Amino acid sequence: MTDAQHDEPRQLEVTTTYLAMHEPPEEPPRDPPAGALRIARCRPPTVSFYRYLYNAVGEDWLWVDRRRMTDDQLIEIIHDRRVEVHVLYSSGSPAGFAELDRRRPGEIELAYFGLLPDFVGQGLGSYLLRWAIQKAWSYKPERFWLHTCSLDHPRALRAYTSAGLVPYKTETQRIENPRYLGLM
Repeated sequence: MTDAQHDEPRQLEVTTTYLAMHEPPEEPPRDPPAGALRIARCRPPTVSFYRYLYNAVGEDWLWVDRRRMTDDQLIEIIHDRRVEVHVLYSSGSPAGFAELDRRRPGEIELAYFGLLPDFVGQGLGSYLLRWAIQKAWSYKPERFWLHTCSLDHPRALRAYTSAGLVPYKTETQRIENPRYLGLM
């Protein structure tokens, strides 16, 4: 056991909030913040690039679900034609990503979303979120939804509600700390 594991609690209390919208936002998409930005869909992403994005964005927020997957399990998801991984680039560098999951008829889930740490605090998160919402509604689903939790960025829930998503369910549970378990 490492010293870092000794400093971490074995279990964490996590509150998960589920949010949804049932019609597209009335507000038009915002102009991108200043800078050389572009959003590109990976068709399909390589496992190594996807893991890079997932781990770089999710490290601080204890994202572990996809870390636990084998490459074959991950490929089954990210290579499905109904799963879209859109990458935000800033001056050529990956800055964040939005994963839209269209596998359930009538709904689209924002399965994963976030920025790499170097790009937080520049207005890019709001821009990418609103872009992802517009992209999702271009498919005319009955529902667009996501979930966030108390381990995510402290401003995540506020960002989602500011973008028009409405909380509909909250649940709290205790989980094994991924850092204590050596998964991070």
